[in-house]
Formats: sequence, structure tokens, C-alpha cells
Amino acid sequence: MADNASIQDIRIDKDGVWYYRGTEMFRKDIVQLLYQHIKLDQDGKYLVEIGEDQAYLDVEDTPYVVKSVSFIFSASDKKDIIRLHMPDDSMDELDPSSLRVGSDNSLYGIMAGLGLEARFSRSSYYQLAEHIEHEACQDKFYICLNNCRYYIRK
Repeated sequence: MADNASIQDIRIDKDGVWYYRGTEMFRKDIVQLLYQHIKLDQDGKYLVEIGEDQAYLDVEDTPYVVKSVSFIFSASDKKDIIRLHMPDDSMDELDPSSLRVGSDNSLYGIMAGLGLEARFSRSSYYQLAEHIEHEACQDKFYICLNNCRYYIRK
């Protein structure tokens, strides 16, 4: 990766597929390495920084797309959590207070460990939707976790 890599050199589409100069990056080990080094600059632009090298990313939506979710009990925290399974085989915990619906009706949430936003894929959305409830009197949707209601923002 060169210091002067153009923003068009590395692109991530809305489904989280990585491309280098228009060609899909199929080597999982390389994509995993790049995921580990994603940062946000002061202007809110995504870049990959490895040592002295950096390259800005052309991100169609968000670089993180949740592939699946699981509801688990964290013995260390003694609470239920929603675990996010990411495309690079990493996992993170969802900050349930961050759930929001985007303009295209996609669902988004913050990965608690990274503090960055991820979009839910269709399949992960359906997994989470099984736990979404509707409050008719306020016409709001929420997820209940550890006896707390987390409303989904629009």
C-alpha cells in the first residue's frame, strides 16, 4: 500500500465487498488485515493505516456489514448481549442504544468495541427482527435487553 494511494484504489461497496482498482479482493487474509487497520480521520473519512502507509477508502455506505447476530449471556458482565459477526470473522458487541433505520430502510448500529457504525445485512436484520417489538401507543419499535427498552431511531 503506497502513501499516495488514491481514494479510488480501494473501494468497499454497500454489501461490504472490497475492491482494489475495480477488481474484487478475494483473499480473506488480506481483507482481514485491512479491516484491522481501518480508522476514521478528523473529517469522518475512512482510511487504512498500516505503519507509515495509509490509503483512503471509497466507502459506498459503511465498511462494516454485519453478517449475522447471536444473543448470548456474558458470564463476565452477567448480562445478555447481542454479538455481531463481521465479514472478517471478527465479532463485536452491539451498542443497542445506537440502533437506527437509515434512509433506505437499512438498519445500523454501533459496534461497541470499535465505536464504529455497521449496517446489518438482510439476513442479520431478519435475525435481529425476531426480537424487535412494537409499542403501539407511540408507534415505536424497540428491542428489549436486560429489562431495558432500546428504541430504534429513524
